[in-house]
Amino acid sequence: MSAEQEIHRRIRERGPITFAEFMEVALYHPDGGYYTGPERIGAFGDFYTSPSVHPAFGALIAVQLRQMWHILGRPSPFTVLEPAAGNGLLCRDILTAASGLPDDFAASLSYICIDRRDANGLERGLPSVTRLAAASLPLRDIVGCVLSNELHDAMPVHQVTQVNGRLQEVMVALDWESLSILTAEPSTPLLEQRLNSRGIVLAEGQTAEINLSLDAWANEAASCLDKGFVLAIDYGRQAPDLYSATERFRGTLTTYHRHLQTDRPLERIGQQDMSAQVDFTSLAKSGASAGLDILGYETQAAFLQNLGMGELLARRPVPLPRRSQADQVGMRELVKPGGLGDFQVMAMGKNVGQPELWGFTGPKEAREMAANLPPPMLTPAHMDLLSGRYPGAEMEFEVTWDALWPGDASSP
Repeated sequence: MSAEQEIHRRIRERGPITFAEFMEVALYHPDGGYYTGPERIGAFGDFYTSPSVHPAFGALIAVQLRQMWHILGRPSPFTVLEPAAGNGLLCRDILTAASGLPDDFAASLSYICIDRRDANGLERGLPSVTRLAAASLPLRDIVGCVLSNELHDAMPVHQVTQVNGRLQEVMVALDWESLSILTAEPSTPLLEQRLNSRGIVLAEGQTAEINLSLDAWANEAASCLDKGFVLAIDYGRQAPDLYSATERFRGTLTTYHRHLQTDRPLERIGQQDMSAQVDFTSLAKSGASAGLDILGYETQAAFLQNLGMGELLARRPVPLPRRSQADQVGMRELVKPGGLGDFQVMAMGKNVGQPELWGFTGPKEAREMAANLPPPMLTPAHMDLLSGRYPGAEMEFEVTWDALWPGDASSP
């Protein structure tokens, strides 16, 4: 039974279902769910992520992980646990960069890729990597880091709206054989409690998304660790901004198909990506309730700059050959305002005190370490954004550079 058929079956048997249940089936149903089918990230997929844009992302994460390793007393193994690891590209880029970092960091690394897909990823053949097919975090008592990149925005969310001064929940129903939307009393009081606890009052007619899975995920992540860190990178905002009626009256739920934002969640079930921005206020509170200490919060642009993105960008031959141009475009995309640079990075810790992590403080030591890395360069597994978005741009690249990327991202 396909994901769409399963949704129809549930509605026929039980009546309208919550949007969270609909989203869970559409994305994760074992037969035709979006994230249980073929990998759809990259040039021939539906969207791209930071790891697919350029290996500099993984290289700079490796610099941060090495500092965490030092803070923990250089344990061996130092375990990196990556849920929703997908095709393993981030894992491969981190381990490639780690081999160029000082001390015995690379030899101490043990990397575990967890994903619902039981498939060989790009990390295959690397001796320090294990891949587990799981929907949860099944390990316990590790010393290291739980690293989540674009995980929370793909968690199922409830949708709510304000109707005649009362909170209502968006439900998915059947209108003959077609899926439709209606509103009803909230399926759980937790929805109104979440908004009330954040001081959020929706405007009349406003729609918003609420992720009630954050508490469970934070508890799971904390339970994995005996001692170590949680590093979460995702597209989202603090609650007052996320639920602003002025800026996000219709909420933040988006759907993507072949790199086009369609925003039609009831169509192409299992064939399009579906996500909602992360409430980082709630993620922090969930982490604190699970016994995790908040260690830092920053934009991805600032986080990567603090770890040495400027030093990587400074390695620019003049005039730029075609390949170097493509590398520069990819690295700039990672810190671009209005795009990936606006992603948020939150670090939490368990039994580590309150260390100053380099990604939030930007010490000279971090930038020097990045400067001494072998230059990360695009591979066939990464996207060439120069070819995809700016064909034939080599001749005018220097002229249009500042217009495409405002500011000087290569400044120390």
